[in-house]
Amino acid sequence: MTQWEQARAGNITPAMQTVAEAEQRSPEFILAGLAAGNIVIPHNPRHPRGIALGVGQGLRTKVNANLGTSQDRVDFEEEIVKAKTAVDAGADALMDLSTGGDLVALRTRLLETFPQTLGTVPVYETAVRTVGQGKRVVDMSPEDMIGVIASQAEAGVDFMTIHAGVTRESVERLRAQGRIADIVSRGGAFMAEWMIFQEKENPYFAQYDRVLEICRQHDVTVSLGDALRPGCLEDATDRAQIQELIILGELTRRAKDAGVQVMVEGPGHVPLDQIQTNIQLQKRLCENAPFYVLGPLVTDVAVGYDHIACAIGGAIAASAGADFLCYVTPAEHLRLPSVQDVHEGVIASRIAAHAADIVKHVPGARERDRQMAMARKALDWDRQMSLALDPVRAREIRQSSRPQTAEVCTMCGDFCAMKGMSEYLKK
Repeated sequence: MTQWEQARAGNITPAMQTVAEAEQRSPEFILAGLAAGNIVIPHNPRHPRGIALGVGQGLRTKVNANLGTSQDRVDFEEEIVKAKTAVDAGADALMDLSTGGDLVALRTRLLETFPQTLGTVPVYETAVRTVGQGKRVVDMSPEDMIGVIASQAEAGVDFMTIHAGVTRESVERLRAQGRIADIVSRGGAFMAEWMIFQEKENPYFAQYDRVLEICRQHDVTVSLGDALRPGCLEDATDRAQIQELIILGELTRRAKDAGVQVMVEGPGHVPLDQIQTNIQLQKRLCENAPFYVLGPLVTDVAVGYDHIACAIGGAIAASAGADFLCYVTPAEHLRLPSVQDVHEGVIASRIAAHAADIVKHVPGARERDRQMAMARKALDWDRQMSLALDPVRAREIRQSSRPQTAEVCTMCGDFCAMKGMSEYLKK
């Protein structure tokens, strides 16, 4: 039985217990959320040493870090270092988006090395296999598309992005409406190109029941991909995006009916004043399923600093109800991210997630800030470092400019307001 089916049967599983302890919630709270479909635990039993992770309403906002090779850069050791860097920086989940080299070998290493939740986009592997046979992406066979899902599920992948919501009708609607950036989702573009060339329906949509059966068998969480997400502000919240979202809502219901855990992916580039509307639409149309958002990025011109644009949008999205943030690094739109890019991307999204958790009243979130305030008041630098979201960076900065008086910093020195007021308020 899947976690969803266990919850519906009223059974508290070890995975639910693990999540409850991590979230400072009762097991009954987790069970109720799972049964309602507003919490998922992407936890494939075949994942070696896999840790159960809860995503959804009432839980801490989670952060995912993307990594993986490309056709231009295949360095497995570097990707393993990136994964370790992401985990050390506090990433809750990893996604392998590799499109270069031996994809199975790298994924196997990730599964065996890291217990963190691992996600994939199966159509990437299908496309790489097809091209490797001297064919084109548009020559992918439906059987291969479904077969890759089965092989990845058997290997232990915890959640998979399935682009089942982009259909022939939605592609024609996009064509008729027109967009600046068309389709920026790589998986979405693969499927749209395939449908246009083959003049057939999206196999993930047409054979969705087969996809669900595979996922149910291995308790893989379906992450319904937003193939038509906006790739620039001008394309945000248009007819193509919303039509896909309506379809994703219907697919969400079908997944639940099949006993499969499901979450929904959300838009990439969205103006500040449309973020809350996007979250509300998703929650309403998709029966309050956990919402997994890329960013969203609130401007198109922060090139080189897109992790900051992402953090701004992520904080607003999560405070409005998004449950899972996919990080963006400073290298977004420019190149494959470096190890340092990965670190900065994770920290930026963790700041956004924590800021949202404070206003969502997630257990322990506000208390951490209260403890930091008390440590600052007491000029307790060790305690401040331990409470920081990035303790290593905080210590590096402090060590780089040591004050004459150890209890203060070089910004204010003896004119430190905290120190002065502590002394005079005692009088």
